[in-house]
Amino acid sequence: MDQKPVVMYSTSYCPYCVAARNLLRSKGLNWTEVSLDAEPEKRAEMMSRSGRHTVPQVFVGDTHVGGFDDLNALDQEGALDRLLSD
Repeated sequence: MDQKPVVMYSTSYCPYCVAARNLLRSKGLNWTEVSLDAEPEKRAEMMSRSGRHTVPQVFVGDTHVGGFDDLNALDQEGALDRLLSD
């Protein structure tokens, strides 16, 4: 499947980040992970793009999906697949 780029801002110790990784992996998706552990200066970029300060923050193309709960809800209603391929 040809997919839009997926970017996830995350930390290594966040259980919601682990859950988001598992969901993306279970769908066979590729994504770019921006580790705020390795690059703490990227938190300002994440906050500017998302308006939120918590992780994970997931983007599909230019669309801000939100955190894990948002990502999971989109997937459950079938909207994530549409968003990825639109």
